[in-house]
Amino acid sequence: MSLVLAAPRRVLPALSAAVVVAGLALSAWHAYDPTTWFLETVWALVGLPLVVLTWRRFPLTGLLCGLLAVHALVLALGGHYTYARVPLGDWARDVFGLDRNPYDRFGHLMQGFVPAVLVRELLSRTSPLRGSRWLAPLTVCACLAFSALFEMFEWAAAVIGGQAADAFLATQGDVWDTQWDMFCALIGATVSVLVLGRLHDRQLAALDR
Repeated sequence: MSLVLAAPRRVLPALSAAVVVAGLALSAWHAYDPTTWFLETVWALVGLPLVVLTWRRFPLTGLLCGLLAVHALVLALGGHYTYARVPLGDWARDVFGLDRNPYDRFGHLMQGFVPAVLVRELLSRTSPLRGSRWLAPLTVCACLAFSALFEMFEWAAAVIGGQAADAFLATQGDVWDTQWDMFCALIGATVSVLVLGRLHDRQLAALDR
């Protein structure tokens, strides 16, 4: 029985890593703006080797492993086209009568949704917060703080790169884009904690065993 349970735990990380590597390679091929591609995907480029190097000492739950892979693909797609030009976003804009390509909003929802599980897992396994009523609000606060830090990163890119950073910023003329980005991350983190909390707890307990 233990071998049956252990098999998916071995296969899922390897499969996720392979999918992410393939997705990043495809997104880099003829990317609209190579600099923007790098800035958008740098989190996956750094995160994947880090997960691989620390896996033996700190394996992740299947839930987190899968979510990180999905998030990496979201970044790769946005990096390839730039967020304002993703065809799927253009389709959604036309179908729903929106005034802008919404892929950037979706990306920032994911910026809260996936890191919430990452932060929750790190806090649950490395601090006394596991099972505490403070775990959920602190997780959401950490994700909002990261979103604010990312906006500062974008601001620095704009100051340094000037108009060359427009594709990376993807504001699409919205003066409230920064506030919308952080709000979307807040919504994503809150939904993630509320919807995935129990499933995540079960996987953490299984990981302990």
